[in-house]
Amino acid sequence: MRRLPIDPFTQALLVTIALASLLPCRDGWAVAFDRITDAAIALLFFLHGAKLSRAAVLHGMTHWRLHTSVFACTFVLFPLFGLLLRPLMGVLLTPALTLGVLYVCTLPSTVQSSIAFTSMAGGNVPAAVVSASTSSLIGTVLTPLLVGLTVVAHNGGHGFSWHAVESILTLLLLPFAAGHLLRPWIGHWVDRHRPLLRYTDQGTILLVVYTAFSAAVVEGLWKTTPPLALLATLGVDALLLALVMLVTWFGSGALKFAREDRITMFFCGSKKSLATGVPMAKILFVALPGGLGGIVLPLMIFHQLQLMVCAMIAQRFARGAPVADAGTH
Repeated sequence: MRRLPIDPFTQALLVTIALASLLPCRDGWAVAFDRITDAAIALLFFLHGAKLSRAAVLHGMTHWRLHTSVFACTFVLFPLFGLLLRPLMGVLLTPALTLGVLYVCTLPSTVQSSIAFTSMAGGNVPAAVVSASTSSLIGTVLTPLLVGLTVVAHNGGHGFSWHAVESILTLLLLPFAAGHLLRPWIGHWVDRHRPLLRYTDQGTILLVVYTAFSAAVVEGLWKTTPPLALLATLGVDALLLALVMLVTWFGSGALKFAREDRITMFFCGSKKSLATGVPMAKILFVALPGGLGGIVLPLMIFHQLQLMVCAMIAQRFARGAPVADAGTH
């Protein structure tokens, strides 16, 4: 497995999907896994709140033009491109996969990888910390609203309940706020154990993926998802990522940002969070016929795609490649 050109976590995701396809949880086990998953999600967002540094947020708020531009790319540009690509997706993808791509467009930016790639490429790391962290916080509220508008526009709202927004508040936002309020007491412990807490993120995602795909397999996911539709999903995700990267790079140039800030906008404004998206999908699409499998597949594909592409571009920036060339490949 170490020889495969994908990271270990993605390999774990593939193994989890295979396990759910061969041994899906059913009946009472499904109920038990569902409750365990809810508890894990609440713990995940509690720790995310505890990891958010208030000092970093206050320090970075002065660079409001950059942060506003990143948020506009994340929560305006992405959904706009998703809606523009919807006619193409309606021809190439299944309804569930189409909805999954639209869902990708509503999610906040990643935190860890955005900061890591910005640092690797020589960008403005403090600004990346603020943009990515604040995007994650804002997305807890804004993503459900965008999903509601997008789903209503796509299929009349079937599979989405506005009651899910209340569940977001109790299961995600309240633990997040509690963790952040307790940061003065537990922040040092959290900061010392960040590598360990990463496994909490990944473990929660794997748990949600297993339960989601189990339900989807029971409902006949693989019987209703042609292989060509999966390949088309990869193509649509790649097109979406390329369009946003082009706009973030050349748009930041038009705004006269410094090179370090352009790199920050490029990496923070073009990514989507798997850690936020998978748990949130479980709550938002609880009533979706056929389960969550088709919803989270485009997100997992986009996740792997953005990591590979951003890694290559960050290395080119780090080697001092011409800025224009690195932004267009």
